[in-house]
Amino acid sequence: MPAKSRFTRLDAFTKTVEDARIRTTSGGVVTIASLLIVFYLVWGEWADFRRVVVHPELIVDKGRGERMEIHLNISFPRIPCELLTLDVMDVSGEQQTGVKHGIQKVQLASQSQGGQPIEVRALDLHGDEQATHLDPNYCGECYGPPAPATATKPGCCQTCEEVREAYASVSWAFGKGEGVVQCEREHYSERLEAQRDQGCRIEGGFRVNKVIGNFHIAPGRSFSNGMMHVHDLNNYLDPSQGAHTFTHTIHHLRFGPQLPDDLTKRIGGKTMGWTNHHLNPLDETNQITDDAAFNYMYFLKVVSTSYYPLGWKSKGVPSSQGDSSDLVSLGQHGLGHDGSLETHQYSVTSHKRSLKGGSDSQEGHKERLHAVGGIPGVFFSYDISPMKVINREERTKSLTGFLTGVCAVVGGTLTVAAAIDRGVYEGATRIKKLHQR
Repeated sequence: MPAKSRFTRLDAFTKTVEDARIRTTSGGVVTIASLLIVFYLVWGEWADFRRVVVHPELIVDKGRGERMEIHLNISFPRIPCELLTLDVMDVSGEQQTGVKHGIQKVQLASQSQGGQPIEVRALDLHGDEQATHLDPNYCGECYGPPAPATATKPGCCQTCEEVREAYASVSWAFGKGEGVVQCEREHYSERLEAQRDQGCRIEGGFRVNKVIGNFHIAPGRSFSNGMMHVHDLNNYLDPSQGAHTFTHTIHHLRFGPQLPDDLTKRIGGKTMGWTNHHLNPLDETNQITDDAAFNYMYFLKVVSTSYYPLGWKSKGVPSSQGDSSDLVSLGQHGLGHDGSLETHQYSVTSHKRSLKGGSDSQEGHKERLHAVGGIPGVFFSYDISPMKVINREERTKSLTGFLTGVCAVVGGTLTVAAAIDRGVYEGATRIKKLHQR
């Protein structure tokens, strides 16, 4: 008989000899059932360990000097592209008037012809922009105001667009360009007449400072008159140009990059924290009016939102933020190389009014009065929330938690199975003894 080890007395798992063991049919059934239960519960632990959830956090947004992108797609079926101007301004004093970079317009056929797209081009309708066919010594007259700083030839107005810019610089209305050689050469008034019944769709994106500001789409070229921002409304309100109105449909409006579809499907289930964060509330908004002097205002509350994938670790400021944001191509701002995403959610309230004043008695609100005056158009005023939402992918269990769960499943199941087997065996033994008496 082998010598006993010094650890023998510490053995908590005492054994019985083979001859003292009794195997029963009920014990075999309980064993098989307990193994099936163990496999099922262990599989559930594994699935729980592999499951990824999104945990939202709310923190104070400490970003400084950041910029953000605004992407839009808006149709105006009753006003031609030539009369539409997109302007951006914010409380920091930055203004972008007549935004063209990153913005395209789609000329739409008249509503009577179905309103289908006719032509897509950059937001710049003036042909012969460089006037390359002119005599090199030619210097176009600006008709009163000084030549714009952006003129192709210093001190001269070579194109109709440059004459319009010169007029805007001194806050003069321009009209159809009657008597202006450059506009007659470029057939500016004919272009206006040809587009009279057309509509327009403005689409694209632009970049703004991450501060309180607004952008608007209004008729005519914009310019500053003292401390006021005004538009040249002559062509818009001209009866000969047709009944233009700001009936519009907002197909899409978002701040920052859109969450990719594959990511939305993967984490947009009922069990995930990320559900409807990127359902932009203004998408497919439709507004109809027959009043040319009508104003639509949308007040937006923008909340910075970050998405960090599983295993993401902070590596400092992303390349799409800070001073380097202008180096990132339009549409890529906020997309990290490590799979992270910096974007924005927003809520909205809207208001509309006639510039002629009056009350909302037709809508059942006689007590609601509107001021007289203003600029017709569609205005979006956005405010930046000081809070930031962080959505971080995490596993529901760690590896240690998974192993602990497996041990608990195995130990608990076998303990219960042993108790059941013991009870069945004792019961069968007592019944057998009663029948033998």
